[in-house]
Amino acid sequence: MATATVLHPDPTDARLPIGERLRAWRQRRRRSQLDLALDAEVSQRHLSFVESGRAAPSREMVLRLAAALDVPLRERNALLLAAGYAPVYPERPLGAPDMAAARDAVERILRAHMPFPALAIDRHWNIVAANEAVAPLLAGVEDPALVAPLVNGMRLSLHPRGLAPRIANLPRWRAHLLERLRRQVDASGDRKLAALLEEVRSFGAGAAEEPGAEAADDGIAVPMELDTPRGRLSFLSTTMVFGTPVEVTLSELAIEAFYPADARTAALLAGR
Repeated sequence: MATATVLHPDPTDARLPIGERLRAWRQRRRRSQLDLALDAEVSQRHLSFVESGRAAPSREMVLRLAAALDVPLRERNALLLAAGYAPVYPERPLGAPDMAAARDAVERILRAHMPFPALAIDRHWNIVAANEAVAPLLAGVEDPALVAPLVNGMRLSLHPRGLAPRIANLPRWRAHLLERLRRQVDASGDRKLAALLEEVRSFGAGAAEEPGAEAADDGIAVPMELDTPRGRLSFLSTTMVFGTPVEVTLSELAIEAFYPADARTAALLAGR
């Protein structure tokens, strides 16, 4: 007999009262009331009352539960507002004067990674900064709109008029990116990310739809193999985030750094 899919409320739905939003986040994290109560050091009875609306959580309780559930800072602010409190996590543009230290750190990392490509992306995969090694890899993209500001790294990578035709191992690279994006959607509840996931899924990838396309490579990680005028380049990617952010924009920023996956790629990029 088929098992029915249980649909839980959207924890980012501003129409929900605070108790239901907290319960929705708990369900998204697949946690029981007892597990969460133990982690947050509150009684299960009180947590039950909060979720059902029989008790109003204090500001400190909202923050404690949100931290135990690893709710993104942006959504912690939303939970505070739903509970009738002011947000506590500031949000500033990366170009703001008081973000200078973070901006300088990002720029230093990107420069230090030369001659290998590296870029910084926001929570929706928009590229907000990149080093000089990135631009040559984008030369020849068929659709100019894909490389016009604000460039979306996920869309650019998988669009059939973007980098996709030049990615030699597109089936596996696509499967890797889609799984990563799916995990981000699951963790954040971000509707714009969910829409991006559906969009890039719709692009298809030919052989990527064949059974087994998502299987892991025999090596240590799934590389991106990109055909360029200089020959085929093979990269391993790493992701860096700020370790202790208390500001929304900084908490959502990630640096994507690409390293040569073979000696030939390293030599080509080093100009040897």
